[in-house]
Amino acid sequence: MSIPLSYTWRNLAARKLTTLLTACGMALVVFVFATVLMLEEGLRRTMVDTGSPDNVIVTRRSAGTEVQSLVERDQAAIVENQPEVAYGINGARLASKETIVLIALAKRDSNKASNVLIRGVGQKGIELRPQVEIMEGRMFHPGSTEIIAGKNIAERYKGAGVGETLRFAQREWTVVGIMDAGKSGFDSEIWGDVDQLMQAFRRPVYSSVILKLNDAATFPELKSRIENDPRLTLEAKRESVFYAEQSQVLANFIRYLGMMLSIIFSAGAIIGAMITMYASVANRATEIGTLRALGFRRRNILSAFLVEALMLGATGGVIGLTMASFMQFFTISTMNWQSFSELAFSFILNLEIILKSFAFALIMGVVGGVLPAARAARLKIVDSLRAV
Repeated sequence: MSIPLSYTWRNLAARKLTTLLTACGMALVVFVFATVLMLEEGLRRTMVDTGSPDNVIVTRRSAGTEVQSLVERDQAAIVENQPEVAYGINGARLASKETIVLIALAKRDSNKASNVLIRGVGQKGIELRPQVEIMEGRMFHPGSTEIIAGKNIAERYKGAGVGETLRFAQREWTVVGIMDAGKSGFDSEIWGDVDQLMQAFRRPVYSSVILKLNDAATFPELKSRIENDPRLTLEAKRESVFYAEQSQVLANFIRYLGMMLSIIFSAGAIIGAMITMYASVANRATEIGTLRALGFRRRNILSAFLVEALMLGATGGVIGLTMASFMQFFTISTMNWQSFSELAFSFILNLEIILKSFAFALIMGVVGGVLPAARAARLKIVDSLRAV
């Protein structure tokens, strides 16, 4: 014989204010917990979506980022002529030799300067990124001082809108288009002609070489040949893996900081739930004695109060997740500690985050309710009825 759930619901409803305050405390903790996971997932998705599993990026060995990488022209020629590299429609190799430079631009709202990544690409570089579309204006003309800006850059920085001009590397550059890269990292970059940018910045070498494979399964052979070639001091990675690694430092920082905050806040929420449950036990001592007198066992009392604590946690979890879901409408920007450039990304809520956050809410409920439930179960029938 077990105590009906309706009894537990009625007890929670009878203490509306206390129940609401306790559930809201848990909801705030769940909100922080879920938001941190959403932030980490948004960063990871942004970086992973930047790369394609069919593309390979070749950089200087142990460079870590394209900003730190140097690829000599003769080395780039060797790389792009590897047998695994696919051919385009016009019979040319699908390989893009690119240069990466950081410049400082002033933000529109605060006038503060922040690093922005400039990528020099050619026609092949554009073909290798089919997710990049021009949402306003047009693509830059090769051999000109025209550039296109990612939509996040156009929104946040002065001079980055269509028709505006930016001055860097002792030249005036005209923004002729805004690109939408599908919420990938390219939305936080500025693109221009690779040859013009290399001349302007006086860079004799490339930063990286991007390759399209005939068959993704041939990547191990390509990687082994490039990295074992004595003429080359380069390493090859799948583009999706390379960009995922770029987010590791920042993602770990967000995760550890978020977990610390969640643990600290959850301690307060658990204490609040424990106080609420202890007060419930004290106010319902007579009810507990009556239930015992009617034949309910100690384990029935224990389970009833644990279910009540779980209901508090579940209520807080639902409220917290509902609040966290609205964060998906916001985009934030921060410095990518790998490339030292600004990166904008959104909060992303998925099923895994929902399940983790709800489980976290239930755990808080159980931890906060187990001691009061044990106390309720230990009450003697005579002592409970004397409380009248």
